[in-house]
Amino acid sequence: MQKLQFKVSIHAPATKAYNIMLGISNKSTYEQWTSLFNPTSTYEGSWDKGSKILFIGVDEKGEKGGIVSKIAENIPNQFVSIQHYGLVQGNKEITEGPDVEKWANGYENYRFEENNGTTAVTVELDTTEDFLDYMNEKYPKALNRLKEICEQ
Repeated sequence: MQKLQFKVSIHAPATKAYNIMLGISNKSTYEQWTSLFNPTSTYEGSWDKGSKILFIGVDEKGEKGGIVSKIAENIPNQFVSIQHYGLVQGNKEITEGPDVEKWANGYENYRFEENNGTTAVTVELDTTEDFLDYMNEKYPKALNRLKEICEQ
C-alpha cells in the first residue's frame, strides 16, 4: 500500500466544506465532486461513526461496483476516517479473497482545518500500486471541483 496526500484551500467555513464534501444536506454535492472518479459515483449508507457505507457507481457495461467501507471516525467539521474492507460487484458485497486482501483495511481520511474563513481540506489515503497513477491524476481534479462547489 502507498500513502497519498492531497490538499486544497477553500474560501469557505469548515462547516460548509464538510457538509458539501460528504453530501450531508444534499447528496448531490458529494456526487458532483466525486463524478471526476466515475460519472455515476454515489454512496449508500451513513457517515455516522461505526456505520457501514458503500461507495458505488456503474461501469461502462452498466454493472454496479465499488467499495464496502466503515466510518472509523467522524468528528463533524474536523475529521472523517473511512476504513475500506470490501468490494461491491453487482449486488454482492465481497469482503474476503485475493481481490480484497491487497488493499483491505486501507484508510481514506479527510481533515478540515479552518483559519479566518478559509478551510484547508487534506485527504490522506492508502492505495495499491495499480491505482497510484489514477489517484494522482483524479484526486486533485476532484478536490478542485469540490472547491468550486463550496465557493459558489
